[in-house]
Amino acid sequence: MGAEEARVSSRAIIIDRPGAHRLVERETPRPRSGEVLVRVAAAGICASDREVYDGHRDAAYVRYPVVPGHEWAGIVEAVGEDVDPGLVGRKTVAEGFRACGVCRRCRYGETSLCTAGYAETGFTEPGGFAEHLTVPARLLHLLPADADLRAAALLEPAAVSTAAVRAAEVRPGERIAVVGAGTLGLLATQLLAAYSPAELVVIDPRTERAAQAEPFGATAALAPGAASSYEGRFDLVVETAGAPSTAAASCRLARRGGRVVLTGMFTPGAEGIDPVHLSLSQLTVRSIFGAPSAAWTDAVRAFGTGLLRPAPLVTHALPLERFADAIALVGGGDPKTGKVLLVPQAP
Repeated sequence: MGAEEARVSSRAIIIDRPGAHRLVERETPRPRSGEVLVRVAAAGICASDREVYDGHRDAAYVRYPVVPGHEWAGIVEAVGEDVDPGLVGRKTVAEGFRACGVCRRCRYGETSLCTAGYAETGFTEPGGFAEHLTVPARLLHLLPADADLRAAALLEPAAVSTAAVRAAEVRPGERIAVVGAGTLGLLATQLLAAYSPAELVVIDPRTERAAQAEPFGATAALAPGAASSYEGRFDLVVETAGAPSTAAASCRLARRGGRVVLTGMFTPGAEGIDPVHLSLSQLTVRSIFGAPSAAWTDAVRAFGTGLLRPAPLVTHALPLERFADAIALVGGGDPKTGKVLLVPQAP
């Protein structure tokens, strides 16, 4: 099916400015040369979407009005010129960063650090809180025909967790801690468990959330207070919470000569890492911003083999009409709220 055969109308959520959104009926987007049109099956809401709605995201990383939604999965419905028509009907996800592919960082494989200027689906480009969106075909990662598309909507955070695990250079038999039992933390736990760690401890003040990590391979779930007795114990600490104190706390959990990977998105005013402790302990500290193409490839492969199981993390699936309810659930403080999805439905 070509672009001219696409549906003539499609619904989308538009955030015009902080705190103001509309559900609109619009003309179905038409894929340009090199693009595909995707019918969205499900789209996840994360804390950064809540920041866009509340107006707390750095102005350099959002462009209003915007159709949000950077975590999504769907089916290719049409293709533009110079795109393989065999993609039509394929289940897919796609990288969010619109990397140029030619700058030094992109050529080095660090596509999430593209120097051509920030552009990302759902923040500066129309996203997945809609029945349809268009994306460059080069960013697609195709899924198995039997893929659960609601679960696949979590492959964007899964790619970020995969980037963290790749950066960590995990070795079998290590003592590992994961700080944070949100989506990133629970997905990272699944990946880290595959390395047969001697210990895999998940730390989160929400005890109910931390306990959810145990079916994914965690050997223990702890509250931060209880974790203080574990300082200096772990070969590797993967931080996923982005809370004001978690970067510094993660460094204290690492043994001398250990490794720390910071994955959470911190806000100004977060507690700094003690440089004296850092140097005397000879820690290796890495940070993660998004996910490069290689991490996406690994995440999709792990999902296809069943190593990554995002489906149990989903607790809510709401239609576009209930966007306000969905965004309120995210960050609402209820430990029973996991991943919230929007599931577009035809009018």
